[in-house]
Amino acid sequence: MSIADNKKAFFDYFIEDRYEAGLVLEGWEVKAIREGRVNIKEAYVVVRGDELFLFGCHVSALTTASSFSHPEALRTRKLLLHRAEIDKLRGKVERSGYTLVPLNLHYKGGRVKCEVGLAKGKKQHDKRATEKDRDAKREVASAMKTHRR
Repeated sequence: MSIADNKKAFFDYFIEDRYEAGLVLEGWEVKAIREGRVNIKEAYVVVRGDELFLFGCHVSALTTASSFSHPEALRTRKLLLHRAEIDKLRGKVERSGYTLVPLNLHYKGGRVKCEVGLAKGKKQHDKRATEKDRDAKREVASAMKTHRR
């Protein structure tokens, strides 16, 4: 079940490959994410050393949060992947000019996971072509609905 999707990533990038990563979260963040108070639209993933980090993921604190914890909405969160996957991603990002973008947050076995996409940026004409194809599909679908009646 998807919690939050990053639709902008599919518009701005060609997604080459996908990886599922775990997230290191605090208790209040898990509760807020379960309530749907998360936004990954402006988020991005960075490789630092031998680790992956999620920047720009906004998790709004609940009003019922404990007075002992001091929630940070834009805290940097660590992503958990196998060493071989991290090494492969680091090589692609550093040598081949790829970017890592979060595609969605979802549950798996009661835990919050982040789907990370290995992406290449689209040029402006690619974005226009994608939009044109989407509009054409929408017109065909609406024509098929009216034709059936």
